[in-house]
Amino acid sequence: MLTQLQSNAVIALGGNLPFLEGTPEVTLRQATKRITELGILVRRKSQFYRTPCFPPGTGPDYVNAAIRVETQLSPGALLHVLHDIEHEFGRARKQRWGMRTLDLDILLFDDLVLPDQDTFDRWHDLPIEEQVCATPEHLILPHPRLQDRAFALVPTRDVAPDWCHPVSGKTVSQMCAELPEDTVAEVVVL
Repeated sequence: MLTQLQSNAVIALGGNLPFLEGTPEVTLRQATKRITELGILVRRKSQFYRTPCFPPGTGPDYVNAAIRVETQLSPGALLHVLHDIEHEFGRARKQRWGMRTLDLDILLFDDLVLPDQDTFDRWHDLPIEEQVCATPEHLILPHPRLQDRAFALVPTRDVAPDWCHPVSGKTVSQMCAELPEDTVAEVVVL
């Protein structure tokens, strides 16, 4: 009998709006539980972190975390499951980088670069003013802004410090160390 190989992925969790009666921390815990209920094995969980809303001043602070998972799903199938979970928790996709009850993003998936190196490079190098209004047509992995975002990197360091970026060759710990100190200081353990 053939067994399907398990892949490793890191999923970022975030939110800054309450859902029903729950705080963002409660939502992240419940979303993690829901992920496991759908057959995705959670191997490690980060601490919860409070991070400033982006862009600054546009809403309440976020709660961010990361989980390392094992799954038999493809990256696209995993993304579909995560979008379904976001919807279950009241996520409305009205505005890019807006306030939300739950945000689930695949940051890393094995050592894959998707959909291809050229697309990854184009999104990696996209100027910030274009990022605000542009939405990729395909899942891009690793997340093209991972190395720039303390709110994603710091929790990822909790669950996959030695994961090596397939394009830059740097580990998550190395990328964290290269962030400006003031940016990392804004990511506060709850």
